[in-house]
Amino acid sequence: MSRLQQHRRMSSSSSDDDPFDIAENYYGEDKKKKLNRVRTFSTFERPRFQNQDVLHPIRNPHPHPPVIKEASEPPSSSSSSSPGSVTPQPTDNGDKTPPVSSPKVQFNLDMKINNKNIHKNGNIISDTDPSNGDDADADDDDDEEDPLDITKPIAKIQETATNPQSLIVPHPTDFKGSSEMARKPSIIPIYHDNTSQESFASLSREKFHLRRGSVDEAYLRPKKFYINDVQGTLDELLANEDTDNNCQITIEDTGPKVLRLGTANSGGFYQSTIRGTYMLSNLLQELTIASRFGRSQIILDEARLNENPVNRMKRLISTQFWKSLTREVTKDNILEMSKDTKIKECWVDDQGQVHENQESHRIYVPYNRSDQYDFFMRIKNSIEKSDTTDGVNLDVQYLPEKIDADYIKSINKKPGLLAIATKPDPHDPKNLISWPYVVPGGRFNELYGWDSYMETLGLLTDVNGNKNLRHLELARGMAENFIYEIHHYGKILNANRSYYLGRSQPPFLTDMALRIFNKTIEVSPELMDDAIDFLKRATLAAIKEYETIWCAKPRLDERTGLSCYHPEGKSVPPETEATHFDAVLKEYVDKYNIDQLEFIEKYNSGEIQEPKLDEYFLHDRAVRESGHDTTYRLEGKCAYLATVDLNSLLYKYENDIAFILQSFFNNDLEGHNSDIWEKRSKQRKANIDKYLWNEEDCIYYDYNVHEQQQINYESATTFWPLYSKLASEEQAAKMIEKSLPKFEEHGGLVAGTLKSRGDVGLTRPSRQWDYPFGWAPQQILAWIGLVNYGYDGIARRLAYRWLFMMTKSFVDYNGVVVEKYNVTKGAVPHRVDAEYGNQGLDFKGVATEGFGWVNASYLFGLTFLNLYAQRALGTLTPPAVFLRNMHPDQRNQYK
Repeated sequence: MSRLQQHRRMSSSSSDDDPFDIAENYYGEDKKKKLNRVRTFSTFERPRFQNQDVLHPIRNPHPHPPVIKEASEPPSSSSSSSPGSVTPQPTDNGDKTPPVSSPKVQFNLDMKINNKNIHKNGNIISDTDPSNGDDADADDDDDEEDPLDITKPIAKIQETATNPQSLIVPHPTDFKGSSEMARKPSIIPIYHDNTSQESFASLSREKFHLRRGSVDEAYLRPKKFYINDVQGTLDELLANEDTDNNCQITIEDTGPKVLRLGTANSGGFYQSTIRGTYMLSNLLQELTIASRFGRSQIILDEARLNENPVNRMKRLISTQFWKSLTREVTKDNILEMSKDTKIKECWVDDQGQVHENQESHRIYVPYNRSDQYDFFMRIKNSIEKSDTTDGVNLDVQYLPEKIDADYIKSINKKPGLLAIATKPDPHDPKNLISWPYVVPGGRFNELYGWDSYMETLGLLTDVNGNKNLRHLELARGMAENFIYEIHHYGKILNANRSYYLGRSQPPFLTDMALRIFNKTIEVSPELMDDAIDFLKRATLAAIKEYETIWCAKPRLDERTGLSCYHPEGKSVPPETEATHFDAVLKEYVDKYNIDQLEFIEKYNSGEIQEPKLDEYFLHDRAVRESGHDTTYRLEGKCAYLATVDLNSLLYKYENDIAFILQSFFNNDLEGHNSDIWEKRSKQRKANIDKYLWNEEDCIYYDYNVHEQQQINYESATTFWPLYSKLASEEQAAKMIEKSLPKFEEHGGLVAGTLKSRGDVGLTRPSRQWDYPFGWAPQQILAWIGLVNYGYDGIARRLAYRWLFMMTKSFVDYNGVVVEKYNVTKGAVPHRVDAEYGNQGLDFKGVATEGFGWVNASYLFGLTFLNLYAQRALGTLTPPAVFLRNMHPDQRNQYK
């Protein structure tokens, strides 16, 4: 076994802790108990070989060259001797050298001079005594060559022999020896160090010409740091490095970007350098997490600070972000989950007390779910008897059997959470267990529509064998909740809040169910019966949604046979910000000469009739149902557009349902067979080709069913027919050749082209689903679509662009992962100044959630990249450089 191999084995076994363990384990109570018995190997330790007798005969005739240590990194104090004094040792041949008084801590500069070894304290010791090889100085022999290698003796250096004290280098912090052994702070800014590095570097270069073993050893042996005051270190780090005072360390901060941490072996006494934005921001993140776990002292692995950014992002998303975004309604959190922060209300409690401008805590239950109603009423009663809720009560209400626009408007001032899927608790017949789900961002508690599908794609990527089965449960939970919503609310909702009862979102249930079914069978084939039952219920729910929502009035346009986003709803949408419609309503406020609140009250009640305003709010709701809120592509006309995205998804529904019926249910599921679905898909393709495909521009456009013409707005939704396998091979080839270049930018696909968006300014502001912004769903669906038609190389190229942009932002901006990005070259990608800004930026110290479908896009995107591309991604190789400098054979894999 080579020395390097043995070193790696010893390093890996130096602790029973995983340096990349989840935060709960890494900073939890068990780790805290181990703090005083951690065994680590510092930069300066050398592995001890099993059979030293074999090695000594080889070493003696051919001694290794000495190793010069960096001035900033004194040797580890692993041995029992004090670092401030080393007892001189006589040589075996009787030569005696007077001890050299040294008030300073000295670095290891042992070297061979005139066939004698000069010890680190300036004394001469024997060159043949075997006891010196692996005793007190074993940790200071820092060469990394194979011990069986034969090397040439080092040249004699006469001037050093005559003045051995010249080898002593002062400690950078002016430590004076054993009389000043007080523990030093665990973090020391490097700008406190007045020691000149140039003179020492010059000494090592000009006199010795040796390898800088300390650097090599640091690379091969990741250190552990001891931080004896987490909060103090965190405060000092922010004071020194966070120059813009946003509790983040980014490339825009102007601090020194260099700090020192105490090593674990020295109990925090000796320091090692932490450099650069990435390592310092990771340090900030780790300290913040440790502080939140209540830790005052920690042992921190260097590997967590300089971790490959691709591995770090993947690890954080899989082990931390998904967990932070997971929600599950329980009796303990129902008050927090049901709280509505968008609409304040006035209400009267059971004692007759009036509560003004209060946040409500209400949950609505379907009319036919008495089990859920009874469950929540028991919780309500227990809350009322509790002394810990500060007078906050839970309001439980039944929904009527018929839910229409008038009813939805009637409860606008009584917002509430909508109940979703539950299952009986096998251990408690009075308890119900809610299916878990993933929310888009940390501020949400609701299950959202198409976000959940994208999140499912990401969750399923790392479910393998018995690994990450919780992620499969989350995906299953979201699908179960969709099935519940279709059965009890008639549709997959925008989100499960009362003001979304009339609004759906792009439909993905069939593909979602098939992916969950396939993954379940892959990892747990014994659950086949349960998986078949799930697929059956999901398919029947999708059929109901298709027939009663998307292919029924008002969403179906009978003339074209195509569908539109056309939700139910009346009045001003109550969930928007108070000032959101100020510009729209100003005309009417001036017309009736009343204030805005009074106008809204009279308009909502029907006292004021304004058909033009009715149409405006119809289209506004339709834009939100499309999921693309907002964009100039849809503004003011969305409810009248047969969009390429919606009709591509319905085409996929038709083909997926036909496939499921044939493959799993013998072409008969409660009277449904594949023939009608295949017929429907063929007819829809013909309609799409007729109304949406533009042969001249080689692109799919939306079609205005009222004006009976195409809307030539260039949108990335043109690639959705590839995702659903609707386009012909010829159409796909034309789109790739003519249309793809319009959308491909430095960071992936842009949502729409600059030409289509037009100029923006004070009177025509930017919209977040327009140029220059890119969104995870557009990337994901395009990648899948391109692979469907054999354009794997282009999918791989686009995935690299998107993932590079994400990784670069993550490294440069304190681990940020946001809702959307500016994909154009030269931009700060995560800075989005359109409309609502960007979700995922508002964190202190550490990002703990990312954003749901962006997290998913990273994990899913990595599945398109081979090891070579992932390594390039880890070194932040820009797409243009990556693509330009690869071998021609490899370049073909990205075309």
